[in-house]
Amino acid sequence: MPLPSAQRHNMARAQTKTSSAKRSGLVAKPWVLRLTSLRDTHRLGRALGQAAQGGDVLALFGNLGTGKTTLVRGVAKGLRAEPASVSSPTFTLIQEYPGRLRLIHTDLYRLTGAQLEDTGLSEYLDDRTVLAVEWAERWDAGIPADRLDIELEHRTPDTRRATLTPHGPSASRWLAAVRAKLRRRSATGASRRTRVQSRRSRRASR
Repeated sequence: MPLPSAQRHNMARAQTKTSSAKRSGLVAKPWVLRLTSLRDTHRLGRALGQAAQGGDVLALFGNLGTGKTTLVRGVAKGLRAEPASVSSPTFTLIQEYPGRLRLIHTDLYRLTGAQLEDTGLSEYLDDRTVLAVEWAERWDAGIPADRLDIELEHRTPDTRRATLTPHGPSASRWLAAVRAKLRRRSATGASRRTRVQSRRSRRASR
């Protein structure tokens, strides 16, 4: 039995909106990474910092000890800020690091709902800033709609799983740039290893 014309029209509109959203980057699948060391976590953060364009929001989720602050140190490195000075801002609430772009790092772990309203985090949302928020789930409805979520999970004592989910077009572009940087870095590293192995093989055959 054919669908009523109004229902067909609504279905067509929904399909068009979904297709348009996918083209614009509004709909994106999560990207899952296996991090085998703190160095891997730092490397991911560095790629995020290098690819940031300003106005970027990084929402971090994960239990204690999963590497959230290590990731932010990598972001600082990628922004040409001083990564060694980055520490968990649990007690100071908001820390600022100057670099190619300003890095604002905050930790909402100990805040109540009333305290969250007084943080003024929305005032840091400008095109010269990257905002990194640990325990971002506590920001609740105030969290920006266009953001990159990263959830860090323990897999073994030495490995973590990172799930990166972009929300909105800017976050989708940011994640695409990060993936491209890490692919190029991985390819360059493989090429260098191949050349070293080749030289070793030639020496061994003499």
